[in-house]
Amino acid sequence: MPKRGKKYMEARQKVDRNQLYDPSEAMDLISGIAQSSFDETVELAVRLGVNPKHADQQVRGSVVLPHGTGKELRVAVFAKGEKLKEAEDAGADVVGSEDLVDKVQGGWLDFDVAVATPDMMSVVGKLGRVLGPRGLMPNPKAGTVTPDVSRAIQEIKAGKVEYRTEKAANIHVPLGKASFSSEQLLENFFAVMDALVRAKPAAAKGQYIRSVTISTTMGPGIKINPQRASLLPKTG
Repeated sequence: MPKRGKKYMEARQKVDRNQLYDPSEAMDLISGIAQSSFDETVELAVRLGVNPKHADQQVRGSVVLPHGTGKELRVAVFAKGEKLKEAEDAGADVVGSEDLVDKVQGGWLDFDVAVATPDMMSVVGKLGRVLGPRGLMPNPKAGTVTPDVSRAIQEIKAGKVEYRTEKAANIHVPLGKASFSSEQLLENFFAVMDALVRAKPAAAKGQYIRSVTISTTMGPGIKINPQRASLLPKTG
């Protein structure tokens, strides 16, 4: 087992590994365990009570985080005709049609999210082996295959994140940066959890939210009580 660094060990002392924290308590711990020289990403990991091997139990979608991710995303748009100008005006970093497909096939991947209009998918589909393994393939369920490229770009720039079940029924989603306030992280957290609950497959049986953990890039995991994870805090 690799030896942990001094800062990691110090951070782990601040977290009770046997405790299931309330969401607000967990967010309050973040600033205390993030000790790197860079602004660490805060990541949410959720294990769901589904079997991803069955098509009717796969969970996939997207949600716009109220406070964004803290990261500036580069958006590539596959479109043609008037949609190219629409994408440029909306703030896309790279736009193109067949020429952009050829560029990606040639090994260029300098973007974080890809958006495509429906009429381009017959061409973009050729990039499945390149974009698929990297999680960059445009998909209707994630809202990245759409005729409304302007809206898609604006949502992505505002902090839209995608989620999908992995082989072990886990979902990983960035919640923001360690420099965010506890309130900002908490609001982003509940936005994601609300989306996951809404996306529960009808075929899912038993306990749906099995485990919830948050962590920073270099820090230990903080376990959150699954029964509290989807309960929006009362206001007023």
